[in-house]
Amino acid sequence: MNFWEFVQDRWSLLWFQGYQHLSLVVQSLVLATIIALVIAVLTYRSNVWTAVAEGGAAVGLTIPSFALLGLLIAFITNGVVLSVVLLAFYGSLPILRNAVVGLRRVDPGLVESARGMGMGPFTTLVRLQLPLAWPVIVTGVRVSAQMLMGIAAIAAYAAGPGLGSFIFSGLSRLEGANATNLAWAGILGIVVLAIVLDLVLGLIGRLTTSRGIRV
Repeated sequence: MNFWEFVQDRWSLLWFQGYQHLSLVVQSLVLATIIALVIAVLTYRSNVWTAVAEGGAAVGLTIPSFALLGLLIAFITNGVVLSVVLLAFYGSLPILRNAVVGLRRVDPGLVESARGMGMGPFTTLVRLQLPLAWPVIVTGVRVSAQMLMGIAAIAAYAAGPGLGSFIFSGLSRLEGANATNLAWAGILGIVVLAIVLDLVLGLIGRLTTSRGIRV
């Protein structure tokens, strides 16, 4: 059976697994963004805590995802929960670094002007600092999304949802019937989803960025 016949024969399963893969990545990305923004807001004013946050993010990115997955299996038995925890952890790291950088680049003079106009710290953060830092934050979100597409495939090793199951099934039966087709179907499906998600995030970033600071 050639590849296109294989895809046509299993199209409904590929579509369902692709939906699960995209859903897992998007939900984990939203959670990761919230976590990263909270940590960034709490740490960006302090040079010490900024260094800790950026250093922690850098160290976290060096941890092999497959190794961390193996460690987490001992504590989390549910494949879906394990996948979300794994993806949220890795997804928050690029966003955290960009959020800290973006917030620290906001002109202190603008912040002081906002305070002089009667804005409180929270209002200044929401109406001035976050909007100005948003383009940098969105870049981190897009980087994170592409990274999570690949890590989500690895999560299939622990019964996580998504297209990774096709890849692992193909690799486990090398030289068997349709082994190559299984692996390629999973890989190409993930590539297509990554491109689509990046385009969507780029559009969302443009629509949510103030017109005056668009590049």
